[in-house]
Amino acid sequence: MKKQKLLIVDDDEDLRTQMKWALAQDYEILLAEDRLSAATVMTKERPAVVTLDLGLPPLPAGVEEGFAALDQILTEYQQAKVIIITGRGEKENALRAVEKGAYDFFYKPIQIDELKVVLRRAFHLSQIEREQRALQQRLSGGTFEGMLGTCTKMQEVFAVIRKVATTDAPVLITGESGTGKELVACAMHRLSVRPNNPFIVINCGAIPENLLESELFGHEKGAFTGAHIQRKGRFEMAQGGTLFLDEIGELPISLQVKLLRFLQERVIERVGGREQIEVDTRVIAATNRDLKEAMKEGSFREDLYFRLGVILISLPPLREREGDIILIAKTFLERYADEGRKKIRGFSDQAIEALAQCAWPGNVRELENRIKRAVIMAEGVNITPADLEMETPRGKYENMGLKEAREALEKELLTKAIFRNNGNMTKVAMELGISRPTLYDLMEKFDMPKE
Repeated sequence: MKKQKLLIVDDDEDLRTQMKWALAQDYEILLAEDRLSAATVMTKERPAVVTLDLGLPPLPAGVEEGFAALDQILTEYQQAKVIIITGRGEKENALRAVEKGAYDFFYKPIQIDELKVVLRRAFHLSQIEREQRALQQRLSGGTFEGMLGTCTKMQEVFAVIRKVATTDAPVLITGESGTGKELVACAMHRLSVRPNNPFIVINCGAIPENLLESELFGHEKGAFTGAHIQRKGRFEMAQGGTLFLDEIGELPISLQVKLLRFLQERVIERVGGREQIEVDTRVIAATNRDLKEAMKEGSFREDLYFRLGVILISLPPLREREGDIILIAKTFLERYADEGRKKIRGFSDQAIEALAQCAWPGNVRELENRIKRAVIMAEGVNITPADLEMETPRGKYENMGLKEAREALEKELLTKAIFRNNGNMTKVAMELGISRPTLYDLMEKFDMPKE
């Protein structure tokens, strides 16, 4: 696991060196000699814990600059735990710093073993507070790191994210198109120990196979026609952060081997190069394919599947998220009505009925697009089924005769059952309470393919 970051702010170079040497085994040590350099490091690295000497340049004999640094850190980085380092004769200033919000203070000369205890407590408290903030987000209106979900399945997903976000274990996210796989990857990155480092995304199915290797692993100058300069790939671009491999099921077998090697050895080779380059990046992959079926077909390596799937997160389709459809729809409505400066109060009862009854094959992405269009097209204060280009279950059949309405309903129920069961005809027949021969007769009646 990546080490937690500790910033040491002190104008005494010997003391900085001593503390770095003593603590480097436990933490990633960052150094600053004055308030300006401390601010620069805080902005770039955002360490959880800071040790701060109050006597900083340009007036190291006084404490004004140290208190200014303390105020700046606590104002701009409220979650940071600041430990004041001071002389034994400066107890009054140390207590004043604690009153201002410092976590604790420690006297010079430094006793490393005692300081380690204080640091462990500070990092532990920082982690607890971080987890509490995540929990509060989850409980606040069903939101969690930008995602909405109050149903049991999504709460289970959020719980898994919280548990594994701070590890470096590979994660495989599965789910239908539009279920929010990239949002989950983003949430894991934000909650990880790498939140201020790069989050790099690549869609493995959107780049031609002959270009994908170079895009992922980079290339050396002259590696192929047109390679006029050396170029880093997405793995190196994600150094210290997270690489999100979307549509991993589309990755060619030849590149699956290279990805597997990286996961095992944490090194890559650029195209046309021989140098083994160490890369520290966490890999999160996602797919809407059935990778177990792909393994049977020989298009996806079994060893890679088990390497990627150390942590497996399965996202439910929107149709299975009871209660979430209307919650998400209202959130999108508020967002796009505000952006478009339109005075829309909400949804009509008929629109809510239509939203709740829809199967949403495109999941959250389809729902968002529907709401966005409806806000643009709406002329009244409430969104109607017409604005959504949807019909209520009752409205579909109002102008039909009995036979026509019955056939339309049969076809709709049959289509939805096939979709829900991914074309497994045995399950479709069981769900509808009919025999397989009757099922095939209905499919033939409605001119539906049997494969």
